[in-house]
Amino acid sequence: MLLLLTLCMFCTVPVSSLENGLARTPPMGWLAWERFRCNTDCVEDPEFCISERLFKRMADLLVTEGYKDAGYEYIMMDDCWLTHKRGEDGRLVADPERFPGGIKALADYVHKLGLKFGIYEDFGTETCGGYPGSLGHLEVDAQTFAEWGVDFVKMDGCNSDPKDMDVGFPAFGAALAATGRSMIYQCEWPLYQGGAGMLPNYTAIREHCNLWRNFYDVQDNWNNIQGIVDYYGDDKDGFLEHAGPGGWNDPDMLVIGNFGLSYDQSKAQMALWVIFASPLIMSNDLRTIRPEFKEILQHPAVLKVAQDPLGRPGRRVARKEHIDFFTRPIHPIYKGKYSHAVVIFNRWADGGVPLKVSFTPSFLGIADGRAYVVSDIYSGQVLGTYKPGERVKVAVNPMGVRLLRFNIVGLRSNMTEGEEDLGCDVLNPGKTGWRGD
Repeated sequence: MLLLLTLCMFCTVPVSSLENGLARTPPMGWLAWERFRCNTDCVEDPEFCISERLFKRMADLLVTEGYKDAGYEYIMMDDCWLTHKRGEDGRLVADPERFPGGIKALADYVHKLGLKFGIYEDFGTETCGGYPGSLGHLEVDAQTFAEWGVDFVKMDGCNSDPKDMDVGFPAFGAALAATGRSMIYQCEWPLYQGGAGMLPNYTAIREHCNLWRNFYDVQDNWNNIQGIVDYYGDDKDGFLEHAGPGGWNDPDMLVIGNFGLSYDQSKAQMALWVIFASPLIMSNDLRTIRPEFKEILQHPAVLKVAQDPLGRPGRRVARKEHIDFFTRPIHPIYKGKYSHAVVIFNRWADGGVPLKVSFTPSFLGIADGRAYVVSDIYSGQVLGTYKPGERVKVAVNPMGVRLLRFNIVGLRSNMTEGEEDLGCDVLNPGKTGWRGD
């Protein structure tokens, strides 16, 4: 009976395309979850608990430490900000001890800094952490968020039936639109349907959501990051093709600057998230992040690719021994032909020495008679100008990447011998003198 009543309630909200004009490039910001989780002990752990104090401090640091100028504009709460019961009027209530000023005052503080404010809720009866969910309260919660000045809503899917999501998530998107306030809408819709063995309808998801999670939560360790990269590289459900201005696949947060990733692994996560045209949502402690990780997160040439207005996600185009190759079309465009960002990703965990990789633009499938100026995006080094069949040679650190820009500079109508070279070679210098098995 409850399910029938809930579905009838969905039907009262007109569901139409959520073309809200937002997220024309992948959103950038900061989210509490991966680093601070559901720490609600503000007595014993006041510096790290989920509280208005924490969010105000992180908002301050986005501004004073250059993140805002680099493009990170959202400061976002995740689970565990609520009390365990709704108010007598049926509305959500922030924990009064940890958020004594209330959510509207916190959003106002964030807005005065020139930033935008994001909030978390759940489509089910309860959030993942056991706080009140939005099921049965979609319209009132959307209106509450609008009145509080929310700019971004992350809607989770715990404690709900994935079969209801094809109706329920669009219904909440319509409820947000009906408030008249512009709010980015992030859906965990495909994550829960895929986990239940269902094939998500990405056409519908793209129609109603600005962002969507579709794989497991990111964790602060390399095996987890590599698993996410493999899921996006395999693209078994064909979800990559649905991303573009206004709607983005979300592989989850950047964990750069925490405890689990090395410097090279951090550069790899950043580069691969950029190649996938992913939202860049940090979850780290901006009070203590080391300079080398801050430099990765704020690298202007990397972020220029991340925010490329073409908005086309990249794909894995080849694999050779321990090396994966990814390409993403970007500006500049010459006579209808694209430039490309390219990631050469070294998966070799045994490491010891960088692998030497040589390949041609033709091998990557981006040639078609074009010539490119190739440069390293992280270092700024120009490697040279390459015709389709000429070999680009780079060394790639273990569990690291080379992030390259292939800027198109012209078309060649007459291809000479060798320009059809589709080759790629991977050399391990550590084995050049080895004669054993």
